[in-house]
Amino acid sequence: QVDLVESGGGSVQAGGSLRLSCTASRSIIDLVRMGWFRQAPGKQREFVAGITVGGAINYADSVKGRFTISRDMAKNTVFLQADSLKPEDTAIYYCHTQYDLGDYVADYWGQGTPVTVSS
Repeated sequence: QVDLVESGGGSVQAGGSLRLSCTASRSIIDLVRMGWFRQAPGKQREFVAGITVGGAINYADSVKGRFTISRDMAKNTVFLQADSLKPEDTAIYYCHTQYDLGDYVADYWGQGTPVTVSS
């Protein structure tokens, strides 16, 4: 079992910035990968950014150059720095992780933190 607690969401104007945090209940060294997804009203949940235990990073095309994912291994925390925000970035942002249980890899999700970008 892995619990994920997110924070940092809020309301900003277009062009502004937010920094989201996600703290895991176990060492992130034990986790296959961590990342962020988002779900806008009426739309499916979509991938935003991810980082593997080895440090490989990837981003959705829609956020490349504007969002940055990073981590603090000592605090078991992953961050998403979201800059140059656009109204279309408005969504509930969910932290996600994968934990290798041996027989299979399990997915865990945080409760979500809302981001609202006004024009």
